[in-house]
Amino acid sequence: MLTFFKQVFVWWNQQTLGTRIQTIFSGKFVGKDSSGNKYYENKSGKRWVVYNGEVDASKISDEWYSWMHFIKNRIEKSKDFKKYKWQKTHLPNQTGTNKSYHPNKRNNEIKKKYKSWKN
Repeated sequence: MLTFFKQVFVWWNQQTLGTRIQTIFSGKFVGKDSSGNKYYENKSGKRWVVYNGEVDASKISDEWYSWMHFIKNRIEKSKDFKKYKWQKTHLPNQTGTNKSYHPNKRNNEIKKKYKSWKN
């Protein structure tokens, strides 16, 4: 019951009820990426993603980014996309997490550029 209410009222916790209805009636499954996101397209050419877990646009991997944005390149045409050794795996946006980038984080050199008047 709680899952039903989340689908109706909360858009950031999976697909909403409207997206689920659109996917069932007019969506053609195109593919799935390594993160578990599913990609759909309808007859008129509209494309959408059903995210695996929390909705975050940075979860779209680089293999599917060009397909979502109608960019034609070799990645879209090639089904057996091979990554090189030097390429890293896709990570979603890390801002606001413990894994976010801070310069001089390892050296504990994060200092304020001001002094607060209350100590």
